[in-house]
Amino acid sequence: MTHVTEHFLVQGGRTAALATACVRGGVAAGLGLGALAVLVIVVWISSPYPDSGPAGAFHLAAGLWLLAHGVDLVRTDTLSGLPAPLGIVPLLLVALPAWLVHRAARDTLDPGDDNDRPRPSAGGAVAAVAGGYLLVAAAVVVYSRSGPLPADLLAAGLWLPAVVAGAAGAGVWTALGRPLPGQRQAAAALRAAGLGLGTLLGGGAVAAAVSLAWHATEAQAAYTGLAGEWSGRVTVLLLVLALLPNAAVWGAAYGLGPGLTLGTGALATPLGLAGDPAVPPFPLLAALPAEGRGTWVQWAVVAVPLAAAVLQGGRVGRSARTWTARDTALTALGAAWGCGAAVAVLAGAAGGPLGTGRLSAFGPVWWQTGAATVLWGACVGVPVSLGVRAWGRRVPRSKRVSAPAAGAASRKGSACAPGAGPTPRTGPGAGPGTGRGTGAASGRAPASGPAPGAGAAPATGLVAPPGRNAPNPSGRVTPNPSGLVAPSSPDASTPGEPVHDDPYDDSAFEPYDYLPAAWEPQPPPRD
Repeated sequence: MTHVTEHFLVQGGRTAALATACVRGGVAAGLGLGALAVLVIVVWISSPYPDSGPAGAFHLAAGLWLLAHGVDLVRTDTLSGLPAPLGIVPLLLVALPAWLVHRAARDTLDPGDDNDRPRPSAGGAVAAVAGGYLLVAAAVVVYSRSGPLPADLLAAGLWLPAVVAGAAGAGVWTALGRPLPGQRQAAAALRAAGLGLGTLLGGGAVAAAVSLAWHATEAQAAYTGLAGEWSGRVTVLLLVLALLPNAAVWGAAYGLGPGLTLGTGALATPLGLAGDPAVPPFPLLAALPAEGRGTWVQWAVVAVPLAAAVLQGGRVGRSARTWTARDTALTALGAAWGCGAAVAVLAGAAGGPLGTGRLSAFGPVWWQTGAATVLWGACVGVPVSLGVRAWGRRVPRSKRVSAPAAGAASRKGSACAPGAGPTPRTGPGAGPGTGRGTGAASGRAPASGPAPGAGAAPATGLVAPPGRNAPNPSGRVTPNPSGLVAPSSPDASTPGEPVHDDPYDDSAFEPYDYLPAAWEPQPPPRD
């Protein structure tokens, strides 16, 4: 009866934990939607000429919230009266909902101060948090259908679950301590791919910032021409800030080679701008290069993917010093594919349609950008990883030269092996001994040969105590199995002089093995 009761309690605890995780997901969705709604309402209130009432502001907030999840929107209030798609995702807006889902999933598995509360499994946490979030998202999609920015149902069914599940999975991974695959090659490939992706995006951001500063006059003219009132300019500024990560992706795609599509009939690459661009006046778009062939300034952007590939291959090479060349090359190729997949996803989100006709294509083409990233990683990253691996496995010239000498010295020193018998010590009153007495000091006649197991010893000197080393006449130190080495001194090889570094040389100190037996006569006292 007790076992059955505990079973039901455990099942009930897990069910309650899953329900709590589902509620956490719904709360995360509500917080993200509420934050955007507050921002839109503030802008709407501050506008001197609002075009619609509060209902229009709430529909706009719902549309922006869905757009932050990668959902394409359809603009119905166009000048031509025909619906126009809007597929460019402001990547900065993605940060808020992704962080909220990440935190909800992380807190679901993080015990906190209460270690006894039930927790669901990793898969259950992802499913529960994502399920609660998607319930709210489904209601928002239905609500947006009645506004000026309805959501595309196909895009909503594809991108919403993918983004939410990815953010929830990242939160669970964080709660588990961010473990990497157990295989060393897979973990090294992931680290190198992350380093390459960060370098690409950072270099793209620098390239976009430099180009925007170069065309600062055109950007300022576009900014002041879009809105005259301060509220409108604040709105344009907020939109520019939301598109700053997109500009970093555009700069990376431009440097990779495929470039940017500026309408269906124009393409901007480092080689130049071909065709007639069809882009609206916008401050960030003022950074686009002028028409004509590219100069060395445009060609310099190629350094961004080159640096990313070199760093990516170097990271793999430093981790592959003990691997084979084949494993190193495959790991570098895997890092290239991982970085290419991430860049393709970002390029697909940073580009898209802005309308119909020539504006149906804008930004980088996702598959071309991803393929170019993989190509850079394969052509540059793989050779660099092999070179760094070979450099890390090299043997310095000094070690190669000293290795034969060290081998010869070890072979020469083997003549003084412990099997040849202990090396004698010198000191006051030294004489032959058998390990029990001290020769002349004890009044006993020296033995005709060495004691059993003691080895041959010279006529002068004491038998070295077990576990010690004594210097031989050649000045070298004879090793012994105990691993202890007595300090070597040039004076130690001179008969009749004590070794001052050896504690056994003290005339007032006699080791236990040197004490006479009970039946042996005691030596006379010293004056």
